[in-house]
Amino acid sequence: MAHPTGLPYTPSVDAGGWVVVSGQLGMRGGSLVEDFAGEVDQVLANLAGQLAGHGLGLEHVVKTTCFLTDLDQFATFNERYAAAFPEPRPARSAVQVARLPLDGRVEIEAWARKPDPS
Repeated sequence: MAHPTGLPYTPSVDAGGWVVVSGQLGMRGGSLVEDFAGEVDQVLANLAGQLAGHGLGLEHVVKTTCFLTDLDQFATFNERYAAAFPEPRPARSAVQVARLPLDGRVEIEAWARKPDPS
């Protein structure tokens, strides 16, 4: 699947019953979204887009790892994250990092489980 950064990685990989999604940034049209809440929304939209390419949605995510450059924005992040993920929400780790690629302020990577064929 295409990704906007041109960096040497695969945005998402089908691994049998799992889909692993590389860290998604808040890129739209080749640029980062300017405001933090919008950047979080775009990260989540990009994550959903990667999952859709495998026939999955956010409801299939079982684990996320979230990277933020400023934990003072954690409440805003949580608000946007909670609005995007249906209950039960995935297991999650969230950490503050010094810097993200392309000067992003938030990045989310995810593991999703494909439904068992019936």
